Amino acid sequence: MRQQVKFAGLTAFALLSASCLKVPAYQRPSTAVPQNFKEDPPKGWKEAQPSDGLLRGKWWEIFGDPALNALEEQVSISNQNVQQAEAQFREAKAAVRVSRSALFPLVTTSPSITASQASSRLSSRAGPSTVLGTYDFPFSASYTADVWGSIRRSVTASANTAQSLAAALENARLLYQSELAQDYFQLHGMDGDAALLRETVQSYQEFLVLTQNRYAGGIASDSDVALAETQLYNTQAQLTDIEVQRSQLEHAIAILIGKPPAELSVPRAPIQVPPPRIPVGVPSALLERRPDIADAERQAAAANQQIGIAKAAFFPTLTLAASTGFESSSFLNWITFPSRFWTIGPQLAQTLFDAGKRTAQVAEAEAGYDATAANYRQSVLTAFQQVEDNLSALRVLADEATELEQAVKSAERSVTVSTAQYRGGVATYLQVITTQAIALQDQRSAIDLQTRRMTASVLLIEALGGGWDNSTLPTTKEVAQK
Repeated sequence: MRQQVKFAGLTAFALLSASCLKVPAYQRPSTAVPQNFKEDPPKGWKEAQPSDGLLRGKWWEIFGDPALNALEEQVSISNQNVQQAEAQFREAKAAVRVSRSALFPLVTTSPSITASQASSRLSSRAGPSTVLGTYDFPFSASYTADVWGSIRRSVTASANTAQSLAAALENARLLYQSELAQDYFQLHGMDGDAALLRETVQSYQEFLVLTQNRYAGGIASDSDVALAETQLYNTQAQLTDIEVQRSQLEHAIAILIGKPPAELSVPRAPIQVPPPRIPVGVPSALLERRPDIADAERQAAAANQQIGIAKAAFFPTLTLAASTGFESSSFLNWITFPSRFWTIGPQLAQTLFDAGKRTAQVAEAEAGYDATAANYRQSVLTAFQQVEDNLSALRVLADEATELEQAVKSAERSVTVSTAQYRGGVATYLQVITTQAIALQDQRSAIDLQTRRMTASVLLIEALGGGWDNSTLPTTKEVAQK
């Protein structure tokens, strides 16, 4: 009865101490969210988009390119950076189960058989001493009562960390899928440049022949021939340089899908379609659609739990320990009722002096939370900036494309006029190559602008979260499962 009273007293003391533990309930860090985006999308995108118009799942399919679809499907399977993020997520899930195991008793056993004999010189009688055998079969159990919730907070913190890594995995997929799409469109932009330059080289070769014939007939000067040759060779050099850049982009795509560059060849195909209309949604939805924001928010939740764990160190630890088993000096009497033994009892441990260590640990945990909360707010601000940047880019580039289209038409007309004048002997060849250079520059600018519009579309999709939604984030129960 006296032992029961002592045990009840220890338990009551621990519970009373736990009632003094005050830990702030976690709330998502507050951040300012505008009602609307500042930048307008391109013309034709201003109509409101219903929620079912938001990007879902395989966002790259919005471009309608089967070759791009096939490449994107391989990122999640073969990209080694994504595989690394997936392994880190599995590691975090295992850590949740490790933390959760502390909620249950620890049971151990250590059976042993020993034989011993004392020195005959220490024996009180002559002759050899007796050999003694000891047979032990003990079981021990210990359980640390989670009176103040420290273990539960550790489990929750581990689960929050696992959730943050699940979001980091999705963010890694999005980043590498986006990088692949950008490289893909830049590569095909190079194809458009190369096709234009090949046509231009052919045209310049014809002009060189024309100039050489005119020189042979005494109509043109040798300087005209030299200008024609210079123009041709410079254009051929530009074509060669594009081939180098295209090869590098093709190699980068191969690495993104987890293949050696030698195993991938992307067919040549200039970009033929304009950027698709992308459902933007409202700013408030962005917080639910960006995996990097979800990652930062779950990190803040885990850091908040660390404050409670640090404060719990000020209070006593209640441990229940018990042991039982069989012990005998005879093998035949080993596993018998008279050979049983047992012990049981609680233990209360309390740190009385640590030179301010626990106070510093609480301050450290609170500062750690403030840092993760600031990181979350910065992630939100960065997300808004990226959406605004690419909305602005798409709108401005669309207007620029219209203006550049007119410039290309004017430059082509100028080439036609100057060529006719040169053939008629009215204009010099310098005038011809000047208008040709301007036309080529405008045509290449138009192709490059189309590439920039496609990559800006990819970046906008990435900024919007790529169709991800935090409703797909695994729950605390799910991350605790194998």
